[in-house]
Amino acid sequence: MSDQPSEASRPPEKPRGADTSPPTEPPAVAEAAGTPAADEQGPPPEARTAGATPADTARPSPAQASDGQRQRAQAAQQAGRPGSPWQHGAGAPVAKGDGMTARLRPPPPPLIRPAVLGSVLATALLSALFLSDGLGVNLLIVAVPASLAAFFAAQAAGRRLRPWTATWAVGGLALLAVPALRDAGWPTFLAVVSAFALGSLALHGSRTWPGVLIGSLGLFDSVVPGIIWGVRGVRARAGGSRANWGATVRTTAVALVLLVVFGTLFASADAAFAELLGSLMPEASVGAGPWRTLLFALGLAGALAAAHAAAAPVRWDGLTVRPGKPRGRAEWALPLIVLDLLFAAFITLQLVVLFGGYDKVRDVTGLSHAEYARQGFWQLLWATLLTLLVIALALRWAPRGGTGDRTLVRSVLGPLCVLTLVVVASALRRMDLYVDEYGLTRLRISVAAMELWLGVVLILILAAGVFGARFLPRAVAVSAAAGVLAFGLISPDGLIAEQNVQRFEDGRSTSIDIDYVKDLSADAVPALDRLPEPERSCALRFIQNDVLHDDTPWYATSWGEARAKEILEKRPVKGDGSDCYRVGREGTGDGYEPDDDGYDPY
Repeated sequence: MSDQPSEASRPPEKPRGADTSPPTEPPAVAEAAGTPAADEQGPPPEARTAGATPADTARPSPAQASDGQRQRAQAAQQAGRPGSPWQHGAGAPVAKGDGMTARLRPPPPPLIRPAVLGSVLATALLSALFLSDGLGVNLLIVAVPASLAAFFAAQAAGRRLRPWTATWAVGGLALLAVPALRDAGWPTFLAVVSAFALGSLALHGSRTWPGVLIGSLGLFDSVVPGIIWGVRGVRARAGGSRANWGATVRTTAVALVLLVVFGTLFASADAAFAELLGSLMPEASVGAGPWRTLLFALGLAGALAAAHAAAAPVRWDGLTVRPGKPRGRAEWALPLIVLDLLFAAFITLQLVVLFGGYDKVRDVTGLSHAEYARQGFWQLLWATLLTLLVIALALRWAPRGGTGDRTLVRSVLGPLCVLTLVVVASALRRMDLYVDEYGLTRLRISVAAMELWLGVVLILILAAGVFGARFLPRAVAVSAAAGVLAFGLISPDGLIAEQNVQRFEDGRSTSIDIDYVKDLSADAVPALDRLPEPERSCALRFIQNDVLHDDTPWYATSWGEARAKEILEKRPVKGDGSDCYRVGREGTGDGYEPDDDGYDPY
């Protein structure tokens, strides 16, 4: 498949009064699709410049001129209308044997431009230099040229920047700030995965449920086509402008020589400049060569995939799910009404203990904090998830006969969503009772955040029932990304340490679980630094060994790790750790009482 636009075949002449021929594509659309516009079609450049005869370039007949003017007017009118997100990627007619997904794939993108190629090479080079020592602000540094490559490629293909595209792109870059701020690995992992999904959505512009779900992973589909597109583009441009490439190589070589020579002289002349230069420049070694080569290749392939997807995105919205067969009103509504009544009965009893506090829990159930919270939280979490599944299946088979059916669906599913929100509140209240008694842990804060997000999804479903479900898939994706971003910014490890230290300071706990808090990340150091001795030294000893003895460069060091290093350099831990075997083991352990059976699901 050639990247060069092929000469369009000349349409057959039609009578002057015939207007049944379809309008031609606007010039911008035809250019983005890789073919010349209808009003610019004609003999190839070689025929116009290489001694073309008058017969070869004969003027069109009056009928042809009239048809051309009419086509140009229709194209101009069509170009002025607001187009769909895929107006520059509309593929050619699909042949019978092209496969099920052939209609989703657009034509090849235009020839790769120098700006795109430069951004791709910058991404690969920065990946090799900065990604070999860990994750931090280096992810943002690498993401900037990759984003520019996608932007330049989309601009060359004629795609316009839309509000949702900007939302996905800004959200993805914001998520990459989490590794730069937090040292904990688990919120960093969630943020990086979510940033990748939002970046893929920004490139593909999906809006339906299949489009949002598959489009968040659609960047993988562009890896191989992107590499082929890049190789062909480089070959085409290198063959046509060897002199320019030679000048570029010579200029780059001279600039590098000058930087190395004068940089070495200045570094040897001033120790402060040498230290600054050494801290800014990545450390290069022969042993790290294979690893940096792999990172260069990954950065190159990723940037090419992003640019290719921006120029020729796969239309994942073309994947449709056939709606279910509508059921009769009684057959559909009766099971859901029974479920509503069951929820209402359960919630009526829950309201007593939801707002009555621990005394009411003990009077009504006879259970302790741990027994009450442990008994019901996970069941209520599963009840929330199953309710969302029931709502999805109910909408699939809901009656769709008219206004009366829509009113029935809203009157049955609306109360179910509201009642499920009360179940969410009950589950969160149970977790609050448990955390108040035994402290916060990573698993407890994670499942509480998950339950809270499910409540947000229910609110979005209620809003979709009132205002329409057009934006529901994208709204759910935005809420998930916002939740991951907020989860990373609040610093879960720091919040866990803060809550447990506060309980210890208030006297609600006779001891702090040193075995647990010592395994937290450097984000917990500011809170653990408030502990008295020997608890402080026992909690920070392992973290200090990781932070002070780590020579991670600045671009792979998070703000949380830098802050912990500053605190521990001013106030290092004391003692040899011999007292730590008895500290933090009195009273209760992490989440269960000593005389309990040891069962603690979270």
